[in-house]
Amino acid sequence: MGHISFRKLFCLLLFSVVFFPSVLAKKKEKRSIVRIETNMGVMRVALFDDTPLHRDNFLKLAANKFYDGLLFHRVIKDFMIQAGDPNSRNAGKDVKLGDGNNGYVIYPEFDLPYLYHWRGALAAAREPDEVNPDQYSSGCQFYIVWGKKFRPAAIDKVQVQLAEKGIGLSKQMIDDYEMRGGTPHLDGSYTVFGEIIEGLEIVEKIQAVETNDSDRPLDDVVIKQMIVEKKSKNCR
Repeated sequence: MGHISFRKLFCLLLFSVVFFPSVLAKKKEKRSIVRIETNMGVMRVALFDDTPLHRDNFLKLAANKFYDGLLFHRVIKDFMIQAGDPNSRNAGKDVKLGDGNNGYVIYPEFDLPYLYHWRGALAAAREPDEVNPDQYSSGCQFYIVWGKKFRPAAIDKVQVQLAEKGIGLSKQMIDDYEMRGGTPHLDGSYTVFGEIIEGLEIVEKIQAVETNDSDRPLDDVVIKQMIVEKKSKNCR
């Protein structure tokens, strides 16, 4: 490998800063913060201003105590944890959950390559493509990504699958999926609108609980309350 001079290295770094702004910097801009208190611990999520419809809806529901008492009703190890079904409040152990809604859907707000399914991402659940071809988000159900770390060969296979839908992975995305983990096959199909900034270990604990055949935890994982700690200046 040839030697690179300090001057050339400096120029390369400057070029990267000017022409390839940090994805992480974008993710940290002007964010609203919500505290999620569960019976397994506390998480804090930041909501992105780049997805204002989802941001404002989540803030409204949290402030109105919509989520208080609901369950993480769908949990899949090495994948994600899902909550927000209003039918899950005080639901009996034999009740099948996941179809509840709050009467409306949200227009999708995809923002690739900046907002994607890295470990800890907060995203909107939705009905499948067969009945929801426009990929509208649920008005209340959400999930938090756990996923897995990908080896290069596995990422290559995912890229082939995504390319069939006209979606490509940036170098930043690939690096995150290899080093940090996530669920890249969901990119471009579900809206990512926030991320865990505190309590990722709680997500890890929840995604590892024992579940039944419907992916519902055998012991209820309850959202005790959500508290809006901060709103960005761009919120309505």
